[in-house]
Amino acid sequence: MVNKINAAVIALSLAVLIAPRAYAQNLNQRNGIRRVLLISVDGMHDLDYENCVSGGFCPTLVALAKTGVNYTRTSTSQPSDSFPGLMALVTGGTPKTVGAFYDVAYDRVLAPPKNTTGNGVAGGTCTPGVANGTTTEYEEGVDIDQSQLTGGGAYSNPIDGGIKSIDSTKLPRDPFNGCAPVYPWNFIRTNTIYGVIHAAGGYTAWSDKHAVYAAVSGPSNNASNVDDYYAPDVNSNVINLPGVTTADGLSCAVIPDNNGGAWTDSFRNIRCYDQLKVNAILNQINGKTHLGQSKAPVPNIFGMNFQAVSVGQKLIEGGVKGGYTDAAGTPTPNMKSEIEFVDAALGQMVNELKHQGLLDSTLIMITAKHGQSPVDTHQFTEINANSPAHLLATAGLLPASESPFTAGGIGPTEDDISQLWLTHSTDLATAVGILESNAAAAGVGQIFYGPSLETMFNAPGLPPNGDPRTPDIIVQPNVGVVYSGSSKKQAEHGGFAHDDTNVILLVSNPDLQARTVTSFVETTQVAPTILQALGLDPGSLDAVQKEGTPLLLGLTFRRD
Repeated sequence: MVNKINAAVIALSLAVLIAPRAYAQNLNQRNGIRRVLLISVDGMHDLDYENCVSGGFCPTLVALAKTGVNYTRTSTSQPSDSFPGLMALVTGGTPKTVGAFYDVAYDRVLAPPKNTTGNGVAGGTCTPGVANGTTTEYEEGVDIDQSQLTGGGAYSNPIDGGIKSIDSTKLPRDPFNGCAPVYPWNFIRTNTIYGVIHAAGGYTAWSDKHAVYAAVSGPSNNASNVDDYYAPDVNSNVINLPGVTTADGLSCAVIPDNNGGAWTDSFRNIRCYDQLKVNAILNQINGKTHLGQSKAPVPNIFGMNFQAVSVGQKLIEGGVKGGYTDAAGTPTPNMKSEIEFVDAALGQMVNELKHQGLLDSTLIMITAKHGQSPVDTHQFTEINANSPAHLLATAGLLPASESPFTAGGIGPTEDDISQLWLTHSTDLATAVGILESNAAAAGVGQIFYGPSLETMFNAPGLPPNGDPRTPDIIVQPNVGVVYSGSSKKQAEHGGFAHDDTNVILLVSNPDLQARTVTSFVETTQVAPTILQALGLDPGSLDAVQKEGTPLLLGLTFRRD
């Protein structure tokens, strides 16, 4: 609860940062920026941007920077997972306000899904009118069939995908709303730029890696704030893609790496997957829906996430590593190929905007939901049996759905971070004592709990005094430590480390003057800046009001 003093400070901050103005009545009849193309190159650091530009292998980014503002010290969300990272970009808020801590997290009030998810969140009962408590999953495990690119939804085209792929029986349920399933767009607590732009009469679109990321809609009925949503599932089985060729010339008609894995298990296959979403953007620029099957307005807000760079950073494929050769971020050949592909794909988008005469009226924003750690893979250290969750589960302090010992379960929320929800918050001192006593074995860097946790988030607990989603404890491990037993990865994200949180942010339009901003900014500032660019009120975002999120520095939009 924000007290009166804080509310006054936030109101004053907003009054200064967002000057009174007349807001757009019709997005497509105004001068200046009429649409925003928002791109998340998941995993891409500013370091990657600087190296590829100076190294001469990113000609599109070089060209965009000539009329763009580059932010070298941009921080994504903390935790730096895809879900909170994406929500930061479209809400202007942090997990404290938005309520999204991770793809897989925990809620002390919600009840388990009716049926067990594909990734192991156990189905259970929902007792109306009381706090139940369950692990929440918002990723591919709630698909009807997560093995299919379509997610198993009722789509006639095998490369389609979207909210029809969501199996409502695998969603957590709300005991205070008739035990109804909680769809991802209603799981988040604030509105989004999609809701604001849609309400202003704008046409909206987004493409992402899972059906559940239609959460960009914000609270709505069936994600109705997104007019054209496209989400072939990235963790599905790889299939042939006739007629698809990547921006860097790779044919996908026949599976490039027929290794039997998912798209994320191959340096080449992931580029074919990403190209599907690139093609959707090209269709939308050309005034069509994502598969090009019907005419549609060119969206006022649209974009996609790239997976190629993230896979290039993490993957070890057949003993061959991606990532970097040193702490300076020199890319391995596989890593360089992923960045080159993304740059070429961005070039396709820019060229199509030019071809349609839309470049001058389009603001292009290139950033990332998250980074990846460590850049220096010599620091990579796997810890599994001694992870914080293993230690606390051994002591019987974790709910069954958060325990690594639950057979067939989804397991704890651990990557290069450990988020811990205790069965009983009264065991906090005991749990912290166990972690401190085993700090060396668990690779503990810092333990956040109590006041140190509450400087970032709401106090954990049950309403009305606590937030049911805030972890009791967050453990940030030493740099390079990943709580995983996977032999296919050499990096992860989710934590608070610099390599996790520092990401690319380049804002480009032909009317902008080239500039580099070295002041610290955050990806939460993207959302209100998008609304400002479109002539809409940044203060109409709930999270901007509650957190006092400022606009990005150094941008002047002409003729707006």
